[in-house]
Amino acid sequence: MMSRDEKRESNKNSHLSRRSFLGTAGTAAAAFTIVPRHVLGGAGYQAPSDMVNVAGIGVGSRGGQDIQGIADPDVPIERGGFGGFGGGTRPSGGGQPSAGFQPPEGGFPGGGQPPEGGFPGGGLPQGAQERPAQAPQAGESQPPKKLANIYALCDVDSEKAGSFFKGYPKAKIYSDFRKMLDNEKEIDAVVIGTPDHTHAVIASYAMKMGKHVYVEKPMCKTIYEARKLLEIAQEMDVVTQMGNQGHATEGTRMTVEWIQSGAIGLVREVHLSTNRPMWPQGDIQRPQGVPIPDTLDYDIWLGPAPEKPYHPDILHFNWRGLWDYGTGAMGDMGAHIFDAPIWALNLGLPTKIQASSTRYNDEYLPLAEIITYEFPARGYMPPVKVTWVDGGLRQIRPPEFEDGRRMMDAMYLGDKGIIMHGSHGAVPRIVPETAMQAFEPPEPWIPRTGDIYEDWIDAIKKGNKSSNDFKVASHVTEIMLLANIAVLTANQNATLEYDGENMQFTNLHAANDLLHCEYRKGWTL
Repeated sequence: MMSRDEKRESNKNSHLSRRSFLGTAGTAAAAFTIVPRHVLGGAGYQAPSDMVNVAGIGVGSRGGQDIQGIADPDVPIERGGFGGFGGGTRPSGGGQPSAGFQPPEGGFPGGGQPPEGGFPGGGLPQGAQERPAQAPQAGESQPPKKLANIYALCDVDSEKAGSFFKGYPKAKIYSDFRKMLDNEKEIDAVVIGTPDHTHAVIASYAMKMGKHVYVEKPMCKTIYEARKLLEIAQEMDVVTQMGNQGHATEGTRMTVEWIQSGAIGLVREVHLSTNRPMWPQGDIQRPQGVPIPDTLDYDIWLGPAPEKPYHPDILHFNWRGLWDYGTGAMGDMGAHIFDAPIWALNLGLPTKIQASSTRYNDEYLPLAEIITYEFPARGYMPPVKVTWVDGGLRQIRPPEFEDGRRMMDAMYLGDKGIIMHGSHGAVPRIVPETAMQAFEPPEPWIPRTGDIYEDWIDAIKKGNKSSNDFKVASHVTEIMLLANIAVLTANQNATLEYDGENMQFTNLHAANDLLHCEYRKGWTL
């Protein structure tokens, strides 16, 4: 019988042939295709050999939206059949504009920003436009989006995911991701849209088999998991991506370019906020258990989490507020709001973290919290203090803000001005509006990619790294997850001192026990 290490090496080698072919084919096509592909095979045509075989794991809610970002369904999906809000799909980021968003000419009324919390229903304001990813030629209809082949779908709840399964009738259906990956050797890549507590165990299982991985944010639930997943990804040389859609938006890239070009001078303070949580949190009681429905494999849903009774009010969305399964408001929105500051200011790991929060208990995270990070100087950039607030709280209004200007999710205070933007880097603006109107933006220098799905699939085909791979994502995730450790240790009345290089707290050793959690028997990384 092969040892675990021998099996991992065997899986890596056995998958190299198809993976190498995809990379070689993608590079060759880019270099030598002379006759346009649409001339050979019609609009949107791709040769079968060019297609990456993708499997979705956890497709009854957010993961299903990720799959649709890769390939349109073959059969229309009933909108009420899956998703997180009342059975419907939830727009990522509360309806904030996407990568192709263009504000109306002259900006938005009242100072140039969208409404707080995004636009109603996820739509756009009057006069704003959404650029199509690829405008159809005259007389030509827009072909269905098909970046990859949806080869298999897996979900523990056949009833919840049933309508989604029908949208991809050619896909093989499973309830156990392990059986799917063990049986379906043609799978090249997986999309993981399960609750936070199972991200790491699924991603590690897939990567050790040589599969490329896209995992929803946060990348995982613990700091140890974040570092371990990065280690496995580098060892197996797979293409990875975290579901941080804002990393690919124009607004995020503009923010980075403006700040690094000195538009507001040196930044020493950043204020971040969100209206999350939009689910139960606080000092409340976990609902009593009820019988498990026949359509649900609750044991796999629990994964490495402690064995506790089932209740439908926890599954599918509200799990975000429980310590066992979720990471709270920071886990839900931290990547979308913290990513741009980390990138723009070249932030490493913080050296000090402290927290203050409302009441919580052993089951649920607090309803609101304030987290303060201290980051050291980086080259010419001075030390930075970053303050995060959630639970509907907002940062204090600076005197430069005009009356009527709404606060947005991120605000940078420089010694020459202020920049503010929404989640996902949406609609950056210099404040006050007179400064924005006088501003001459620098020439763009950051490469523009497609959306994060295009970026990931393209990297798989070309054998490159995606722009938001686990090297980037693990760093963002670690900064996010430090917040929850600070909350859990706030009663010790000490500011945490963090040695990021060695992944340890130096002044409160009990906090080191929170860098990881104990897995239920039978589950490992």
